[in-house]
Amino acid sequence: MPRTLDGQVTMEKTPSYFVTKEAPRRVYDMSRDTKLIVVVRDPVTRAVSDYTQTLSKNLGMPAFQTLAFRNSTRGLVDTSWSAVRIGIYAKHLENWLQYFPRSSLLFVSGERLVTDPAGEIGRVQDFLGLKRVITDKHFYFNQTKGFPCLKKPEGSSRPRCLGKSKGRPHPQISSEVLLRLRDFYRPFNLKFYQMTGQDFVECLHSGLPVLICKEAFLGPSFVNQVRPSFLTKAAPALQQ
Repeated sequence: MPRTLDGQVTMEKTPSYFVTKEAPRRVYDMSRDTKLIVVVRDPVTRAVSDYTQTLSKNLGMPAFQTLAFRNSTRGLVDTSWSAVRIGIYAKHLENWLQYFPRSSLLFVSGERLVTDPAGEIGRVQDFLGLKRVITDKHFYFNQTKGFPCLKKPEGSSRPRCLGKSKGRPHPQISSEVLLRLRDFYRPFNLKFYQMTGQDFVECLHSGLPVLICKEAFLGPSFVNQVRPSFLTKAAPALQQ
């Protein structure tokens, strides 16, 4: 890390930090005052996106469902595949909480970065103790990419958008495969929401009625009960 002077904030990003077992201790040994920002998204969509990225570099890859399941008939998910393993956010967070308090971590919704970029960036600025300089006026939605872009700063000839590797169309994957993965992730998602105190289900922008969307992601028990009591009852299963 470069030397940071008084009044400066040094930032560094590496996607693999959050899922690397040794990373929390190493970061803690470097600086226990480090603030950590984690961007998460629906783990099923994240797995498909991961697969799409790899497929673009290796067209001979097996089909998504072949990699995602050890036994397609029984529906056993293969957690040794990194595209699946990374989305078990609760397991990775447990590792970080051994070294850092919850207050040192900010969890940013990848979905809301698309639908409300200024709002999520505002939370980041607050977390870092910065003035809210970046606002709605700095973004516009790029219909082609399906992502927001930064409006061009003064003196620049064009806006700043994500590169060619972002916004690729995903391959068609059967709804049955996606449903099996949602069933697999559901208890881990519930535990993650409990640990962070945040609900990352993006139902307002899914096109589905909110209760139907919540049930699809979290199961009928979750939407029919008060959350704290449900999480207390579900705790033994979540610890497995």
